Amino acid sequence: MIATKDRSHLSAVARLEVALARIHSPQAKNVFTAVFADSARWEAEAADRRAATGSSRGPLDGRIVSVKALFDVAGTVTSSGSAVLRRLPPAVEDAEVVKRLRAAGAIVIGKTQMTEFAFSALGTNSHDGMPGNPRDRARVPGGSSSGAVVSVIDGMAELAIGSDTGGSIRIPAALSGAVGFKPTSGFVPTAGAFSLSSSLDTIGPIASNVADCFVADQVLSGEGAPPRLRAAPPGTFRLIVARGRLFDRCEHEVLNAFENAIDRLRSGGLQIKDGSIEAALDDVARIDRIGTFPSIEVGATLRSLGLSDLDGVDPRTRARIEAGAGVLGTEYVHMVRLRQAAIRSFEQSFGNNEVFVLPTVPIRAPLLSSIADDTAFHQLNGLVLRNPRVANMLDCPSISLPLPAGGLLTGLMLIGRRNADRHLLEIASTVDTMLRSYSHPV
Repeated sequence: MIATKDRSHLSAVARLEVALARIHSPQAKNVFTAVFADSARWEAEAADRRAATGSSRGPLDGRIVSVKALFDVAGTVTSSGSAVLRRLPPAVEDAEVVKRLRAAGAIVIGKTQMTEFAFSALGTNSHDGMPGNPRDRARVPGGSSSGAVVSVIDGMAELAIGSDTGGSIRIPAALSGAVGFKPTSGFVPTAGAFSLSSSLDTIGPIASNVADCFVADQVLSGEGAPPRLRAAPPGTFRLIVARGRLFDRCEHEVLNAFENAIDRLRSGGLQIKDGSIEAALDDVARIDRIGTFPSIEVGATLRSLGLSDLDGVDPRTRARIEAGAGVLGTEYVHMVRLRQAAIRSFEQSFGNNEVFVLPTVPIRAPLLSSIADDTAFHQLNGLVLRNPRVANMLDCPSISLPLPAGGLLTGLMLIGRRNADRHLLEIASTVDTMLRSYSHPV
C-alpha cells in the first residue's frame, strides 16, 4: 500500500495514477466492479488546486477512497453483488455517504466487489468472482466487504467504505490484515445503500490505521472537518477480556496471537482483567432461536426493488433468505423487543471507560478449497460471523486491529459502549500503537 510518508510529497494526481495502475494489474482481478478513472482524475486535480491555494477541505481532501458496490453512485447500477439486481436502472444520485465523501474532497476511485446482498462473511461471489486474500491468494479475503479490504491492502485505495451488518467490515479486516471500524447504528446515514438488515446495518471504514478510520468516520457521520485523533492515556481505561464461549473453536495460532497481544498490552501499562459477556450472549441466543434479522429483513428490501422471486440468486444465499421467510410477524416483533432489552442490559454491564476485547474471528482465512462443499461453507461462514455479530446485535461500536498469526493475519476486536464511538477510537489508537511497536508492520 502507499505509505504515509509517500503521501506527504506526492500530489493527489500522482497517487491516483499509481492506484489506477494497480487496479489494472493482475492481482486486482475481481476487486472492483466499476472504476471511475475520469471523474477521479478531475477530483484529484481539484484537490491539488485546493492544496496549492491553502483551501483544503480537511484531512480527507485528496485521499483516494473506494466504496462498496451496495452504495448508489449516480449513473451506475447498484448491483450489490447480485446478478438479479443488474437489471435495475442506474442510480439518479449518490448515496448520502458518497455525497459526504465528495464534499470532504475525497477522490472516489470506484466501487468494490462484495458478496451477494452482503449476505455472507467469507467473500465468495458466484456471480462476479472473488478477489484472493492479499496475504495468500489461495485463501478467502473475508466479506462481505471483500473488494474493499483488498483495495486498501494492495494500494488501489487509501481508504475503503464498507458496510457491517454482522461483521462485514471487521471480518475482512481481520482475515486480510487491516483496521476495520463499525460505528453505533444511526451515526452514519444508510440512505442510498442496499439494506441487508434495517435493524443491524452500519456503514464504516477499512484503512491501514486507526487515525484514517477516525477521519473517515467523522466525515461519514457528518461531523465535518475532524480534529486530530487523540490517543487515550493508558491509565484512563480498562480492557476486559470477554472470556467464555467466544473463545471456543479458536485456532491455536489465533489464541496464541491474542494472548501474546494481551501480554504485550499489560506489560505496556494497560489495565486488563478477565471478564464475561455470557449473559449478553444468552440474550442474543434467545433471539437466534426465533430467527435472524438479515434473513427476514433482506426479503423486504428485495420486494421493494421489484424482485418477486429468488430465481437467479446464489443457492447458498437463497437458503438463508427462505429461512427468514418462515418467521411470523408476531415472532419478528418479539425478536425486536428482545433485542431492545438486550441492548439496555448490556449497556449497563460495563462502565464508560471499559472496553471488551476478544479475537475478531476464531480462525484465520480459510483456503478456497476448504469451502467448496456447501456444508463446510455454511459452518465456516457461521464461525467467522460468531464473534463480530455480537456488537451488531447489541448496537455497540467495535473495531478490529490486525495481529500477525503464524504467517497469516487475525484480528483483535474491541467492543465499546453504545454511542461512545469516539472514545473507542481513542482507546483503539493507544492499543494499536502498542501492538505495532512490538511487531513487524502488517
